[in-house]
Amino acid sequence: MRSTVLSILATFAVACMLPAQSPMPVIVQAATPGVASSQAPAAPENSGSIQAALKMLQEMKAANEETLQKQAATLEQLDELEKAADQIRVYTKRS
Repeated sequence: MRSTVLSILATFAVACMLPAQSPMPVIVQAATPGVASSQAPAAPENSGSIQAALKMLQEMKAANEETLQKQAATLEQLDELEKAADQIRVYTKRS
């Protein structure tokens, strides 16, 4: 028993003295200054595409609200089922 414990302790002592692996050096390239353009950002050419995107987002919002309402209704049904199951458990324990 003592020899086993001593051999384990010796193994850990030797393992602690071994050199650890040195990490690979990380090479980061120097940041190059960006070229500043003298042109102002271009205005959107097609306001129709913006309107279409806005309409699509509104439709997605409406669909999400419908989904949330359905989920809320389902949660209410599940709560009612859970209450009914609890009542059944109480009645079965009494009889």
